[in-house]
Amino acid sequence: MWVRHAVSQMPSPDKLRTVEDLDELVRLVQELPDLFVRYSKGPSHDGRRGTSRDYESGVDMPGLSVTTIAPEPWWTRPAEDWVARRLCKYEELGDEQDRFPWLLTGQVVGYGPDHEPLVVDVRPVARVGREALERARRLYEERFEVAQDSRG
Repeated sequence: MWVRHAVSQMPSPDKLRTVEDLDELVRLVQELPDLFVRYSKGPSHDGRRGTSRDYESGVDMPGLSVTTIAPEPWWTRPAEDWVARRLCKYEELGDEQDRFPWLLTGQVVGYGPDHEPLVVDVRPVARVGREALERARRLYEERFEVAQDSRG
């Protein structure tokens, strides 16, 4: 049995600081290595439930599902490449109306069915702005073999 930790006093999306510059975002990631990114309607919306749901199984999970955004120690390329890739891999989650990427910290309490961290005691940090997302997309497409996998 898991214990649900309520998320209190979550700011509305318009009260979150917006990071529009990808370089600033990378510096923030390097300063806060336990930072995560989440695509949703924002912390005030997510704070009402405090948890995510696995819609395939119908199971409520013990925290909010998030994505890591800090580069792994083995990553030898620039940190901006990692950050751009992580933002772009899940950007389709922001395609739905009123959904956007935002940064947060929290305590990992488990992992979801797609191996994503589940966090509680969420502390919102900032919203990722459109300019930072556009630059991340350009870098991702320039520096990576997008959609390339082991099948060739």
